[in-house]
Amino acid sequence: MLKIFAVILGLLLILMVLWETFETIVLPRRVTRQFRLTRFFYRSTWRPWTWLAALRSNKKKHDSLLSYYGPLSLLLLLALWAVTLVVGFGLLHYGLHDKLSGALFASDFGNAMYLSGTTLFTLGLGDVLPASPLGRFITVLEAGIGFGYLALVIGYLPVLYQAFSRREVTISLLDARAGSPPTAYELLRRQSGVHGLEALTQLLEDWEIWSADLMESHLSYPVLAYFRSQHDNQSWIASLTAILDVCALAMVGLEGMCQYQARMTFAIARHALVDLSQVFSAPPAKEEKINRLPAEALDELRKRLHIEGFILADSDHALEELRRLRSLYEPYALSLAAYLRLDLPPWIKGIVAKDNWQTTAWQLSQAKQQAIPAHDEHT
Repeated sequence: MLKIFAVILGLLLILMVLWETFETIVLPRRVTRQFRLTRFFYRSTWRPWTWLAALRSNKKKHDSLLSYYGPLSLLLLLALWAVTLVVGFGLLHYGLHDKLSGALFASDFGNAMYLSGTTLFTLGLGDVLPASPLGRFITVLEAGIGFGYLALVIGYLPVLYQAFSRREVTISLLDARAGSPPTAYELLRRQSGVHGLEALTQLLEDWEIWSADLMESHLSYPVLAYFRSQHDNQSWIASLTAILDVCALAMVGLEGMCQYQARMTFAIARHALVDLSQVFSAPPAKEEKINRLPAEALDELRKRLHIEGFILADSDHALEELRRLRSLYEPYALSLAAYLRLDLPPWIKGIVAKDNWQTTAWQLSQAKQQAIPAHDEHT
């Protein structure tokens, strides 16, 4: 009875891992099934990791620790799949064979697990072998699955990092155009003028394509959402939100802006946010918790834009339309940002700071060294 149970459990584990591997690596679409080993793994490890990162009071160290989660969790997930396959085939060997030739351990279960491990990773030691024809068939099958699993993993990682690189290149290009972190006002201010508006239209077109690529890649490989940008004041969700802010202003009525391109970019960018919030089970935040653009901030934004040559519609209808457009994406952006422990950008940058391209690690290091003697002198 025990061995029958071992065979059934082994088969279930093998089928579960193979199906999980297919859905995660091979299947190019979002999986809506609720119970998944991969989903359970990320839900059970992300919250403890964020709790551990929250113990670090320094924000830079806090963000640095969170940045390790994406790559590390990916390696741990692949290791979990491999261990589960070893256990599954080990249970098959244990349940189907009364004896293994060349046994190394006193326990039959230990010998079965050793045989499974050396077979899956195609070591081919041959010191422990199944005696029955069925056992040898299972050994060959496991070796083939192990070889295919390793091949999938080797091919999976380059695809993943290529998608990550594509995402980050466009985000880095936004630095000089919209500041660090990017804001809607800064993006418009730096693109003022005739040629600037033409460049802004082209920029929104590029971000329409970027948003579509983000949606397709991150729905197929959700682990990419945990991969953080090189700089702490940059993130994919902050950049996407800033672009949506600009599109919302243009659609409401921003003189000189191309409304058609703004509508197209807004549609696909909002689509990406909504779909990704479903993947991470992050329901939209309640409207009363969202206050990124209060009335006084909107008045200040309108005044600053007017100085730069932009006329923002200020009728009651325009205000209501802006409120409606913001309600279409801000709840999802806020929810995703809270889940991933990322910051959403303001509409107007409160503190004047240099862009990332204007600073270097050498300058920061020298500034710290100069601050230390000054502090010692003061004390």
